[in-house]
Amino acid sequence: MARGKKTDKITTLQTTEIVLCFMLAAGLLTLPRVAVETAKTPDVWMSVILAGAATFLFGWIIVKLSSRFPESTFYQYVQRITGKAIGKVLGILFVIYFICIAAYEIRAVEEVTSFFLLEGTPVWAISAPFMWISLYLCLGGIGTLGKICQVIFPITAAIFLLICLLSLNIFELNNLRPVLSEGVMPVIKALKTTTLTLTGTECLLFILCRMEKPEKATKAVGLAIGISTIFYTATLILCIGAFSVEGVMTRTWPFLDLARSFEVEYLLLERFESLLLSIWIMQIFATFSIAFYCASLGVSQILNSSYSKALFILLPFIYVLSQIPKNLNELFSFGTMIGNAAFVLFALLPLPLLLISHWRGVRS
Repeated sequence: MARGKKTDKITTLQTTEIVLCFMLAAGLLTLPRVAVETAKTPDVWMSVILAGAATFLFGWIIVKLSSRFPESTFYQYVQRITGKAIGKVLGILFVIYFICIAAYEIRAVEEVTSFFLLEGTPVWAISAPFMWISLYLCLGGIGTLGKICQVIFPITAAIFLLICLLSLNIFELNNLRPVLSEGVMPVIKALKTTTLTLTGTECLLFILCRMEKPEKATKAVGLAIGISTIFYTATLILCIGAFSVEGVMTRTWPFLDLARSFEVEYLLLERFESLLLSIWIMQIFATFSIAFYCASLGVSQILNSSYSKALFILLPFIYVLSQIPKNLNELFSFGTMIGNAAFVLFALLPLPLLLISHWRGVRS
């Protein structure tokens, strides 16, 4: 047992990359359109920076709460804070949330892959290998997830940087001018949308207890949010600069269209959308796996059952849920519902729990 416990620990760097991979998924492909539709102004990139600051505050509260129980996950210590009955209900809500995240990501992979890469391929043939490989990965525990995120994120960052640099050829600075022409209200209006896209720090509620150095959790979450904010801000600026506000609003996947908008003759690959999709499928795979892990961990700890059994039981539920949205519009509405639930569960709930735990003197 001691050997297993030792191997299921994650370093500070792995923690940072797990949070990063959880934040950078399908949202990066759609945020420019969703944010611009809300604000209808090129100043929406400011909303991402403000959302990053707000997300760090929420993440800091989550770290403070979990740090009071360094040997327990949220599913375990919430029952000590609120009582068993309320704690189990809250735990079940969190499990449902992570199941919905996993279902959303698997459906996003199906939609993007069948449209851009594997046209005519049955959707089950796309999602089945994705889900079974994730199941095999999750059987290895959080340590294995940390290692796979360590591999995926640097590749993602390199491809993302390359596409950003090459897209400067079609970038028009005038599309971002004039700055704040309609005041600050559009920026504030888009703040909710951008904050929901940056959710991801919630996984710290379940992985902080697995950190080798939990005292460095604040540093890990700060670094993850900072890098994510840079990614999302760059995506918005480049998409608006290339297509203008009106052009972004007409595109379903603006960042993919950006990668398709230029050709480079002197490189091995002239077109980059297939490369971007391949890398981003890996990124969504990481997000799906983290959500799948958190949901299965919750089922096993709430019901005192086997973690591996929970993985096998939840997998068909996730697939069935992913097939409920009938089209892309319903899928995006489903994503908005998940974002709203995330705001309630992870922005509003941790602070009262932290205050109650202080008031009742509950800690490990």
